[in-house]
Amino acid sequence: MPLTVLFAGGGTTGHISPMLAIADDLAFQVPDAQILMLGTAEGLETRLVPEAGHELLTIDKVPAPRRFDAGLVRFPGRLLGTVAAVTRIIRERGVDVVCGVGGYVSTPAYLAARRTGTPIVVHEANARPGLANRLGARLAPRERVGYTFASTPLGGVHVGMPMRSAIEAVDRTDPAARARAATALGLDPQRRTLVVTGGSLGAQAMNEAFREAMPDLMAAGLQVLHITGAGKGAELAAAAERYHGYHVVDYVDGMEHVYAAADLLICRAGAGTVAEATTAQVPAIYVPLPIGNGEQRLNAADAAAAGAAEIIENADFTAECIRTRIIPLLTDGARLAAMEQAARNMVFPRTAARTMVAMILDAAGLDHPHRPYPPERRTRDERARDAAAPPTTERPDSEGHQ
Repeated sequence: MPLTVLFAGGGTTGHISPMLAIADDLAFQVPDAQILMLGTAEGLETRLVPEAGHELLTIDKVPAPRRFDAGLVRFPGRLLGTVAAVTRIIRERGVDVVCGVGGYVSTPAYLAARRTGTPIVVHEANARPGLANRLGARLAPRERVGYTFASTPLGGVHVGMPMRSAIEAVDRTDPAARARAATALGLDPQRRTLVVTGGSLGAQAMNEAFREAMPDLMAAGLQVLHITGAGKGAELAAAAERYHGYHVVDYVDGMEHVYAAADLLICRAGAGTVAEATTAQVPAIYVPLPIGNGEQRLNAADAAAAGAAEIIENADFTAECIRTRIIPLLTDGARLAAMEQAARNMVFPRTAARTMVAMILDAAGLDHPHRPYPPERRTRDERARDAAAPPTTERPDSEGHQ
């Protein structure tokens, strides 16, 4: 029987992206593995999971009530109903391991796994764990719980963030690679480059600050690539028409080019963004969204403490802040170089998807096949080791043949 793994997560790209990255590595190492993904009918997984070629199974969304009302009375029954639904999936599909990444569907998945005796593996993306993964971490052995940031208060293993191998392969020490990335983005490789992205949420305030400070950025001789988010950049794009060096786009297909080309990145502090920027070792300024339980600021804390990034509070991020803090930093090559070196010095694992797959295989009682990765899937560190290794030569046999 082939290995069958049920991945539980969804709702936002913050859960879906690492889940897909782990599944991608599992499919490479164990090509006949059956990969099932559990989500709801309301989240982004309804589009992203089928696009990635995986089977999506859906259950009802049952968020925990946050106040005393009728929803609180109905909650236990609704939760038990979703646990029963996942239990049926586990039994009918012969699931060997449940791997949860957090979100609404992970809680019933963990409880159903516990009910059926199915091994549990957990990955936590944020520096402040959510309720679902705090439960999962209590039900799984410590060696099968991975988290992204070193400061995460969760028993387990610091594995980093599962992400696409193209980002793990970004090499900012290669001038030619950086120039190619800038060219791919339509930028001038010779100019100091600022990249701004507000992510899918909360971009408007940042867009307005940059629109006001645009003349100052251009007067400083800087080049800006501003990723506004869909439908949020019309006013900014109109203002940028008079400047050759201010580029406004809705999105970029291939963030590895962005991380390679940027001299400085300004962005929100979602777990995925912080982890990717840290992995790519790009100097960053994080402007955490003041929402939720403050997890965005915590996500950026490790990089800021290491000197690889700075944090500017959302309320403080204005056009005047750009003039007095951002432009002086961008025009100070020594400070940027120090931030980049600090990023290199950080202990931040860069093969999280592989580590999580090793946990899954261990939970299933299977040996890891250790299939060698092709060049396009190898990390920057692996490529550097390959380049530094002395060439191997075969010894001739007794008849002098190679």
